[in-house]
Amino acid sequence: MNEELRRDIDRFVEENTESIKRDIARLVAINSVEGEPEPDAPFGRGPREVLDLGLQIARELGLEAVDCAGRIGYAALGEGEDYLATITHLDVVPVADGWTGDPFVMRERDGWLLGRGVLDDKGPSVLCLYALKYLKEKNVPLRYPVRALLGANEETGMADVEYYLANYRAPLFCFSPDADFPLVNGEKGIYHGTLRARVPLDRIVDIRGGVAPNAIPQKAEATVKAASLRSEGRVTAEPAGEGLWKLTAEGVAGHASMPEGTVNAIGELVDYLLKNRVCTGEEERLLELLAALHRHTDGSGLGVQASDGLFKPLTIVGGVIGVEDGRLFQSLDSRYPTNTSGAQIAAGIQAKAGELAEVTVDRDAKPFYMPLDNPAIQACINAYNEVTGENAEPFTIGGGTYARDFPNAVSFGPEHFDRPVPDFVGPIHGADEGACVAWLLEALKVYILALLSLEELDF
Repeated sequence: MNEELRRDIDRFVEENTESIKRDIARLVAINSVEGEPEPDAPFGRGPREVLDLGLQIARELGLEAVDCAGRIGYAALGEGEDYLATITHLDVVPVADGWTGDPFVMRERDGWLLGRGVLDDKGPSVLCLYALKYLKEKNVPLRYPVRALLGANEETGMADVEYYLANYRAPLFCFSPDADFPLVNGEKGIYHGTLRARVPLDRIVDIRGGVAPNAIPQKAEATVKAASLRSEGRVTAEPAGEGLWKLTAEGVAGHASMPEGTVNAIGELVDYLLKNRVCTGEEERLLELLAALHRHTDGSGLGVQASDGLFKPLTIVGGVIGVEDGRLFQSLDSRYPTNTSGAQIAAGIQAKAGELAEVTVDRDAKPFYMPLDNPAIQACINAYNEVTGENAEPFTIGGGTYARDFPNAVSFGPEHFDRPVPDFVGPIHGADEGACVAWLLEALKVYILALLSLEELDF
């Protein structure tokens, strides 16, 4: 990157910083968790409203904005069938306890933005729109038109991108700012399933925990029959009526694909029930099965561990627990390498569960991997290294992004797993989700340069 271009990009980012923060705050203000479908809102009112606002922001920036049946939309620059794209999402996971402020009122503290979606993925969505604004304002001649796709169902099924690819031509190349820098060229497979108990509950009157299958829960609760219980460790015990006790477990939330450093509140609750011999018989055996899940996020407790040398080893967590028709259920989220599958994972857990429970496959997305010699990958990673002065190399992850659904795509920042984060900043999917303003602005520079470089390639 020559110095004139560097200064020009720096000047554009500086001039637009306050507008970028304002637009992120506007999007954060909408609770865009999936809701009940409506005729004009297939994923619920929140996702519909946030998609409308995202497209409105695109128009305010002078871009063409297209609504694709309320499922997804895009900002467009240039004309032609063969195009480049970015893809982000405007829906978010539900909010749990632990926030120090209103999750839907963005706050700024010591150079960090706090609010649901600031990093996953409303902040990056705004960055992509402003990258297109740069191309427009500078009258960059476009060999390929560019679209900034804005999804509305990434967190709960990706039916948005399924609709888009069924009705619109796929981009020549696409990157998804919904992961870590420098660049992710491969993603583990994703297995979502449910463990449903076949045995009835006895001493457990009720048990609840978690807000989403792909989020490690910060809180779990149970009402149990017992003569006397006491608070221990992360579990608080309180009388709840004659012969009844309410138990509340507190954990450390995080994303299901990155269990390191988290504490699953459901696991804490299960361990407490076992330690204090609250349950007996089949109910206790069911708790032992759940403990095998929660104590070993590598799957070894359930006999489903796997590693292929290409990706990091398998992970598995339980995100949501509850009771339906008097039977306990536990969600399952596994991120797996190439030498296993969702069906194999479910079969392994079923073998461990035996007659205690039924294990289902609710979703199974295979791993994907893109070779590093792909010119588009080289253009993106070189843009990152040019802007940052680093000599970073692509890597693979356990998270799942839109990239796996496109024929030629990668995930590309703006998170940084290797940079320190203040104690007051929480993770994506967790309380006090935060994004560093300086890192976001750095990412915008990377995306602008990457798009300029991609325009020069032959696809």
